[in-house]
Amino acid sequence: MSSPALSFGSTARLYDSIRPTYPVPAITWAIGAEPVRVLDLGAGTGLLTGALHAAGHEVIAVEPDEQMRAVAAERHPDTRILAGSAEDIPLPDESVDAVVVGQAYHWFTPQDALPQMHRVLRADGVLAAMWNIRDDRTPWVAALSGIVGSEGYGMESAWPYGPVTPWFTDPERGLTEHTVTVPTDRLTDLVRSRSSYLTADAAEQARLDREITELATTDPALADRDTIDVPYRTCAYRMRRI
Repeated sequence: MSSPALSFGSTARLYDSIRPTYPVPAITWAIGAEPVRVLDLGAGTGLLTGALHAAGHEVIAVEPDEQMRAVAAERHPDTRILAGSAEDIPLPDESVDAVVVGQAYHWFTPQDALPQMHRVLRADGVLAAMWNIRDDRTPWVAALSGIVGSEGYGMESAWPYGPVTPWFTDPERGLTEHTVTVPTDRLTDLVRSRSSYLTADAAEQARLDREITELATTDPALADRDTIDVPYRTCAYRMRRI
């Protein structure tokens, strides 16, 4: 993984407390409803791990950042949580039925990661990459994205991350809409959990803090509200092992 991907460790607990989970319908679309053995690759603090458990699956989590793994281990003490990366997966050949990647595929080095994911999957296994993306069709969310930048990765109608052959079939895309309720005064925390904030200099972080606070206190959809429903679209791509 690239170094910005490893910027989250210093704020692992904040990340875990404010980032959205993944809706079970998106997981079902991606890997099916029947319980299977799943590798959560680039698992972070285990947000997707918890959703996979909720959908009935057996989960093994792999994450390169020690601080993120520590939070995941607290959240999911009965789950195997291993040190490793997409480019060096610490599992035997053909040992899982599905590999699911939440909010992390764009950090991978595909020419190294794709053969590894192919190796650990059983015959006809599924690889699914998914992203929770703020829904900018909501005006206040569009205003937020105007301040912090859009979350465009994963929303293209065609797979944007290069060829997956000869390891996998052509990706199919599915969208699932959902909302996550957060305290209005934690809108800044949502942005502080992003790599772009964590790697920004102090002046840029101060600008973001200031402008987001102003949005939360002046936008009619947000002002004087204790909580807000943040709309998301979960974009998932699925492909089969060849």
